[in-house]
Amino acid sequence: MSQQYVGAIDQGTTSTRFMVFDRTGTEIGRHQLEHEQILPKAGWVEHDAAEIWRNTAAVVEGGLTAAGITAADLAAVGITNQRETTVVWDRRTGKPYTNAIVWQDMRTAEFAKSLDDGGQGKVIHEKAGLPPAAYFSGGKLNWILNNVESVRADAEAGHALFGTIDTWLIWNLTGGPDGGVHVTDVTNASRTMLMHLENLDWDEELLEIFDVPRQMLPKITSSSQEFGRTPVSGPFGGEVILAGNLGDQHAALVGQACFEPGMLKNTYGTGNFLVLNTGNKIVRSTNGLLTTVAYQFGDAPAVYALEGSIAVTGSAVQWLRDQLQVFDNAADSERLASTVPDNGGVYFVPAFSGLFAPYWRPDARGVIVGLSRFNTVAHVARAALEAICYQSRDVVDVMLADAGIELEVLRVDGGITANELCMQIQADILDVEVSRPVVPETTCLGAAYAAGLAVGFWSGTDELEANWAESKRWTPTWTDEQREHGYRDWKKAVDRTLNWVE
Repeated sequence: MSQQYVGAIDQGTTSTRFMVFDRTGTEIGRHQLEHEQILPKAGWVEHDAAEIWRNTAAVVEGGLTAAGITAADLAAVGITNQRETTVVWDRRTGKPYTNAIVWQDMRTAEFAKSLDDGGQGKVIHEKAGLPPAAYFSGGKLNWILNNVESVRADAEAGHALFGTIDTWLIWNLTGGPDGGVHVTDVTNASRTMLMHLENLDWDEELLEIFDVPRQMLPKITSSSQEFGRTPVSGPFGGEVILAGNLGDQHAALVGQACFEPGMLKNTYGTGNFLVLNTGNKIVRSTNGLLTTVAYQFGDAPAVYALEGSIAVTGSAVQWLRDQLQVFDNAADSERLASTVPDNGGVYFVPAFSGLFAPYWRPDARGVIVGLSRFNTVAHVARAALEAICYQSRDVVDVMLADAGIELEVLRVDGGITANELCMQIQADILDVEVSRPVVPETTCLGAAYAAGLAVGFWSGTDELEANWAESKRWTPTWTDEQREHGYRDWKKAVDRTLNWVE
């Protein structure tokens, strides 16, 4: 085979990157660009979808250059993306009608509450596996249809198209207004509140609840199959097969080779996302977790998962850096937090966009509690790292209860895993070993794996499991008394965030 590599586009909340991998899953080259975070009102978060497309084209070109290859060297390309972020554009011009509404955006919180109060919440939860929440795409799409001029009329006429970021990029990569393919995969569709978990198709009753015209929705496909090919005039500069599509957290599960039921990974990024493979079984949570599609490879049955989504973890460190200017770069958080032996009684609950799993409290807002004159910014920095880990424990505890299993090791990935103090704190708070893989960029790797499997670049999941290797493991050091005292005070701090927004 002359094509020795697979590429992956990772379109995230704060940046876009393109990475190239060889058959062993080793990175060959990459390029990455940040994009603007648009904050027009308190609780509103937007992105310029056109800027994201421009950045995607730029990182593809830069990544190919960094790897020293051309389109002809790529067997296939996969895409992974920030999942619930919602784009609506005109198929005739390729222009978005308005800024993309980001998954963190809270403008539809009251609409979601009205669905719960009106009894539709039970229908949504039963069919889609999700509670009505501002987090998901369906409410954001409803808002655009009802608040942006001409969108509803254009949607009824077949001109306005909806997609999460994967759909927007695939459409543009395959030609845009000139024959672009309008598709999404089962993992991204499962985050809209519009897809039925069992038949993996858009559900008429859910579309009626959200008042969404079906003709504006993309076709739902598996996560691993050929979706389309790029034109020579596109950013790849040649024809490339697009064959992998996974929402970012599902891609991380694949990249971590968590193919067996009971395997759990935690991705540390802007937020934290814990995903537990439940096999071909749909497990309904009684503790505020999400039931979602983990992945589907080709014609094989879908694999399902339980997920706990945490809105603010790494972005809390960014907040200390950018808004409070506590340090100059995020990596300094470890150095500063390491100058104190503990949090000095300080707890930081970064509920900037409310609390996600397992609480689902949009009325919550961030707090820093336990302050005395003894405390310094070092205690606040350490409390920010502990908040990442305590929020993860909130989810792990209920996830294991829902699934009826015990956890022996937590596989971790994402940028914050480079912070070794944070990973040690995570092992201490959970009382389980924490394992980081050699390739920490598992979202990109998972998208590459899905694409490679579709074209036969990799023979199957056994080969992908053989690629996985551990770079470091952290073992718990805290006593049971330390652990339980800390968690008890954390829960007290969480209570202080509630009922703030009336």
